[in-house]
Amino acid sequence: MSQLSHIVQDIEKATALTLSNYHLSPIAGGCINTAYRLETQQHSFFIKLNQPRLLPMFEAEARGLQEMAELAAVRIPKVICYGQADNHSYLVQEYISLGNLRGQANQLLGKQLAQLHQHQQPYFGWHIDNTIGSTPQHNDREHDWLTFWQQHRLGAQLEFAAKNGFGGRLQEKGQRLMSELNAFFDNYSPTPSLLHGDLWGGNAAADSQGNPIIFDPACYYGDRETDVAMTELFGGFGGEFYSAYQSEYPLDTGYKTRKTLYNLYHILNHVNLFGGGYLAQAESMIEQCLAEI
Repeated sequence: MSQLSHIVQDIEKATALTLSNYHLSPIAGGCINTAYRLETQQHSFFIKLNQPRLLPMFEAEARGLQEMAELAAVRIPKVICYGQADNHSYLVQEYISLGNLRGQANQLLGKQLAQLHQHQQPYFGWHIDNTIGSTPQHNDREHDWLTFWQQHRLGAQLEFAAKNGFGGRLQEKGQRLMSELNAFFDNYSPTPSLLHGDLWGGNAAADSQGNPIIFDPACYYGDRETDVAMTELFGGFGGEFYSAYQSEYPLDTGYKTRKTLYNLYHILNHVNLFGGGYLAQAESMIEQCLAEI
């Protein structure tokens, strides 16, 4: 794809390499971005592309990857560069051949995620906004977790849903839940932990040496239970993962009650991204949460 020649030049500048006789091949699987592998005899890179206006999305993703990588708790793809070129916004990372997360790698990820979550800061949020999928995710600084979750997570998704035409029972029951959120946080005050933010099975794997690796983050500082809850939403993380996490950094006993509340955020996001196919699930989850009050 000669139309990516300027992106290739940017990779050369960032790496001080000369990438002659390279091959570009498309990579399937993403629903938000277009992706390619750039390969030479000695080097390989992963390129994500989107519309030029979405550069802030890639910049925030790159910063999240870099912040997690600095902690050296779990393997994170190295960011090479990002920017605008060839009528695209782009993000370039090292290319890693990914395998299934199972056995010892699954167990190790549980331990390493717990170590990542032990990196904390004084406030909830992050220094920049980012996206969850392609949905805006606002990370305004808050010192109260209930306020942060109510305004910048659950409330925001309900507002997006209303603008997208999803009213009626979803909004009625959603607003009732919003007014009762304090019931989920009696005797529980989470600390602001560094989160991956979008940790479903498709964003975790193992490299060729069996080391776990996580990618495609939506980072911010929040309740670590939200990351753990999302690993349960679509499956893909075995019992070894949860046992290792609990051994390293035990969860509060109220997690089992809050995890549906936390996963509601992601299902509402799916309603907003992909349409009404997720509406019944979102309404059911709201009812489950209300039943806990």
